[in-house]
Amino acid sequence: MNTPITSTLDTDQQKIAGAALQSTVVDLIDLSLIAKQAHWNVIGQNFRSVHLALDELVTAARDFTDQAAERAASIGVSPDGRAATVAKDSGTKGFGEGWTKDAEVTAAVVGNLAAVIERLRERIGVTESADPVTQDLLIAITARLEQLHWMWQAQIA
Repeated sequence: MNTPITSTLDTDQQKIAGAALQSTVVDLIDLSLIAKQAHWNVIGQNFRSVHLALDELVTAARDFTDQAAERAASIGVSPDGRAATVAKDSGTKGFGEGWTKDAEVTAAVVGNLAAVIERLRERIGVTESADPVTQDLLIAITARLEQLHWMWQAQIA
């Protein structure tokens, strides 16, 4: 199929914004999967609070994934959230298998959030002149993830 969705951005702007959005989609899908894996496998004294906080993170990551993917589509870039693409392109730190103590889960979430935020901040800079609308979306996503990062860090401070 050709390009059924056109963009109001020029080709260079579309390419820059599209790449930033695609990378964001991939990172957020992986973040939601990491949080869900942790959610199912967390154990320990703080199980309940960590378990519930992971649900909050999954919801945020999934909502932001949809926003980034729909922004990509709206500028004529087909988003790719397939498992193989996520596995190949994600910039997260990942998460181990099996039962995991609550403190280890918290540390892993902090590390993964930091990795995603770092990459988002790079994309914010790249999209500044190419597409301020995409940049605005990335700023909003980063702001919320930084808030969650703080809250997760506070659990181990």
